[in-house]
Amino acid sequence: MTDRKDELAANLAKVEQRIAAACAAAGRAREEVTLIVVTKTYPASDVRMLSELGVRHVAENKDQDAAPKAAECSDLPLTWHFVGQLQTNKVRSVVGYADLVQSVDRSKLVTALSKEAVKAGREVGCLIQVALDAGSGERGERGGVAPGGIEELADLVARAPGLRLDGLMTVAPLTGEYAGREQAAFERLMDLSTDLRRAHQAANMVSAGMSADLEQAVAAGATHVRVGTAVLGVRPRLG
Repeated sequence: MTDRKDELAANLAKVEQRIAAACAAAGRAREEVTLIVVTKTYPASDVRMLSELGVRHVAENKDQDAAPKAAECSDLPLTWHFVGQLQTNKVRSVVGYADLVQSVDRSKLVTALSKEAVKAGREVGCLIQVALDAGSGERGERGGVAPGGIEELADLVARAPGLRLDGLMTVAPLTGEYAGREQAAFERLMDLSTDLRRAHQAANMVSAGMSADLEQAVAAGATHVRVGTAVLGVRPRLG
């Protein structure tokens, strides 16, 4: 176990150096960027070690993995983010542990989240997932609403009981005009965030960038980066 903790500590230190260097290069204070460690497919024991190493934000993308892990780690001072595509039949479970859902991309999901958050007596933070590879009225390959659909969905979240509109999230597109142009994609997200804040001033969270492109996200102005592999290692292939 000590070996694993040492490995996580070394990886975290490297990621921390990358974020600090990216902030310095962009003329930003290090405190402006929050690291979220994506712990999907890794055991609760890793989450516990990360917490001991000072990590305060963790993310999961599948409820069947996340729910038992969150329950096992409920004594830890962690903020849990749900970042995967979310089916409405999983909403009740997710609302039980997720402090933020970063993948809100349709009105039906907003309604379901609101209903369960009210029932559970919780306030759940929501990010609108933006698909930069989607045409108007479409959803992206990896989920998300086209830029033209942000305003309507954001207004819906802002009015929904039990929910709090926190900002925007994206995943760098693999196709379309932004394929291979991560920084341009993240800069577009920042422009969309500026537009959103005109109507919803407090919705200032911008979640973008992962292990391979966190520097581009920090350069563009992201407030949160979601890093899995660079901290936890390459995931074992399942099946």
